Amino acid sequence: MIFSQYYLDCLSQASYLIADETTGQAVIVDPRRDVDEYLADATARGLTVVGVINTHFHADFLAGHLELAARTGAWIGYGRRAETEYPIRELADGERIELGDVVLRIMETPGHTPESISILVFEQPDDTVPYGVLTGDALFIGDVGRPDLLASVGVTAAELGAMLYDSVHRKLLGLPDETLVFPAHGAGSACGKNLSTDRRSTIGRERATNYACAPMDERTFVALVTAGQAAAPAYFGHDATLNRRDRPLLDRTNAPAPLCPEGFKAARAAGAVVLDARSPEDFGAGHLRGAVNVPVDGRFAEQAGTVLTPDSSIAIIAPQDREGEVVTRLARIGFDRIAGYLRNPGNALPALADEVVPAGRLTADRLRAALADERPPAVLDVRTCGERETGSIEGSLHIPLAELPQRLGEIPADRPLVVHCAGGHRSSIAASLLRHHGRADVSDLLGGYGAWQALVHPVRA
Repeated sequence: MIFSQYYLDCLSQASYLIADETTGQAVIVDPRRDVDEYLADATARGLTVVGVINTHFHADFLAGHLELAARTGAWIGYGRRAETEYPIRELADGERIELGDVVLRIMETPGHTPESISILVFEQPDDTVPYGVLTGDALFIGDVGRPDLLASVGVTAAELGAMLYDSVHRKLLGLPDETLVFPAHGAGSACGKNLSTDRRSTIGRERATNYACAPMDERTFVALVTAGQAAAPAYFGHDATLNRRDRPLLDRTNAPAPLCPEGFKAARAAGAVVLDARSPEDFGAGHLRGAVNVPVDGRFAEQAGTVLTPDSSIAIIAPQDREGEVVTRLARIGFDRIAGYLRNPGNALPALADEVVPAGRLTADRLRAALADERPPAVLDVRTCGERETGSIEGSLHIPLAELPQRLGEIPADRPLVVHCAGGHRSSIAASLLRHHGRADVSDLLGGYGAWQALVHPVRA
């Protein structure tokens, strides 16, 4: 058996290649949209990709099933409850997929979504203990899939939660303890709330350590897994819908156009949103007025999908020679309307000097002084609910970054505004979004809540 895991850190997303070395037949599970890596590995090992399986309709990224099918002729498999615009192989509970001696067996595990499946992997056809199980978003390492995402229109979180209880406690936990667990996501994903950084586990380990796998009744389970879930990024519904549709394929030959300063101005005038992917420090030193800052070094696609809309035309300012990376990472969530990128931004921005402005940034010490003034600024905390529980700046307004685009009207407009997160990355995104929407006097806190806490509660030697 050949078994390979591919992990995409920026989306906390895992995909898999499983093959029989003797027959050369391979199946790829939960592929991302840019599929060259899978195909290069298959070619290097003399494999033929015969099938592509999605464990469910993904909401956090655009899957690469259509791209792989177009390039290999492979069939596309989903659980039998899936409905798509393109032809699929409906995979029923208990169905066997024989690649040779290597056998895959389908297990229906609804709950994260109605059509969710897990895939048991056997190295030999007569093995009684699976090598492993690909659990999709049903069972994570340290958590289970959330049952409240927009991927499941028309089904309530309570209904899905009941399905998930059955899938986890009666099906997956019924597997032998030594069965390896390979989930579709890890720590940082918004598809759960307590995911581990580990890339694999065992059924026995999850039974012993996963809070959602402890013995409990269905009612307790549903209350536990639906409580405290962070808001999902706005693009999740868009991607869940696109993954059902016969959408356009990713065209890697259609590179974005490099733009000179005048061409960049024209793109802005035509309605393009300027997405500045440089660091908060470089952005703060000088950026185009109205630009939205989403640093490429981080959870770029997820955060860009939070503050931009899928129908936006996007003009990119990227760190030198990283514009291709920015475009690929946007394509992974289905944001394909790229107007172009600013060629050589270090030299081009001075040519746009009449449009370049610094970002307001202040230290924790300056914020403390400002809050003591007769007319103190409003403070906006864009951390998650879990982070907020560890402490907050007194009197601050709390709107998690994922909810900010829908809640802009709740922010006081009669005084200056200071935005903070944990360390300064998300606050730069949030502050730039507010300026993009017309708020003039907005600053972000250098060092975030960590710097504030160190100032107010210094650690004594």
